[in-house]
Amino acid sequence: MSTLSAGVLLFLIMDPMGNIPLFLSVLKSVPADRRMFVIVREMLIALVTLFAFLFGGQYLLQLMHLKQESVSIAGGIILFIIGLRMIFPPQHGIFGGDEAAEPFIVPLAIPAVAGPSTIAAVMLLANSDPGRTVDWSLALIVAWLLTALILLSSTFLFRILGARVLTAMERLMGMLLVALSVQMFLDGLVAYVKLAGVH
Repeated sequence: MSTLSAGVLLFLIMDPMGNIPLFLSVLKSVPADRRMFVIVREMLIALVTLFAFLFGGQYLLQLMHLKQESVSIAGGIILFIIGLRMIFPPQHGIFGGDEAAEPFIVPLAIPAVAGPSTIAAVMLLANSDPGRTVDWSLALIVAWLLTALILLSSTFLFRILGARVLTAMERLMGMLLVALSVQMFLDGLVAYVKLAGVH
């Protein structure tokens, strides 16, 4: 896989356009003058997290005796729960706790940008050709920059979108997340069954 192809792959998995409704929803209670700072901070946390898994993910899985199929199944379950909460939000907000509190790490950095799929993708790239770490790093940085630019523009969308449109987009994103989570879970399950069959 070329560096450009890897960058496009990571960009598509990060899904910045699909994450805009989530960012708008979570940031709606954050003061306007803080939103840009929060987005930049969360994007930097996501980048550090992804680089950590790019360079050390395989060692972490080996240390904990975990297979990549387990990461896929666990990621599917987490996204399923988040998707359900977006469709049927609980009384205290999508992710629980104080809805007016400023988000930190969860849910914007993780799992919105540095989610299970993106983490799995960077680990797969690193495992597929360990000698091309510089190429994979460049692909990750380019994908992250494009994603950050799109998500930074979400603060302007906040001014023109009404509450009803925002709620509708939030429900739609929840439905997409549920569908993606089920697919991720099934892919991990099928891969695990095939692996178990070999042994």
